[in-house]
Amino acid sequence: MKRNLNRLMPILLAGMFVYGGCAKQDVVKKDASLASSVTKPAETATSTPAASRPGNRDEPIAATAANASPLDNGEQARPQPPKEPTATPGVARGLDRIYFDFDASTLSAAARQTLTGNFETLKQNPASKLRIEGHCDERGSDDYNLALSESRARAAQRYLTALGIPAERLSTIGYGKEKPADPGHDEKAWAGNRRDEFVIIE
Repeated sequence: MKRNLNRLMPILLAGMFVYGGCAKQDVVKKDASLASSVTKPAETATSTPAASRPGNRDEPIAATAANASPLDNGEQARPQPPKEPTATPGVARGLDRIYFDFDASTLSAAARQTLTGNFETLKQNPASKLRIEGHCDERGSDDYNLALSESRARAAQRYLTALGIPAERLSTIGYGKEKPADPGHDEKAWAGNRRDEFVIIE
């Protein structure tokens, strides 16, 4: 019996050694596979492109720099040249109407004073040309008022010429009662319609 046990002992020990070695290899393989599965997400995370990472703002900054105004780069805006003043509108604002008594074309003292002021304005604008327009109120015939309004315009022309305005700069026209300044039908409206107006034509 002892002999049989002595013979079996080496066989049993060899079997236990072989079995233990296989089990150890299985544990090592499992540990290796577990380690590889753990490291894969890390590799995926590290392989994320730089452009998709949060906080990467290289492209917006470049676009902002490209769209920047020239003034942001230190350049100064060029001043716009001043517009040249036009003499005609200014002259027109400086010329006042004159008024006449009923059925008259003679210049009153007030009309002469106004014409003197108009002369000073015209003298400062020697290139301008003036049209003097005579008007009447609604009373009287058309033909009579046309003649009277022309006479009123010529009275102002003669006075301005006497002050020193060349005659070639002045022209006259009579409109009669065609263009009333006041559409009323009372003394106040009639007094405002008996007038000369001064229009710059050049």
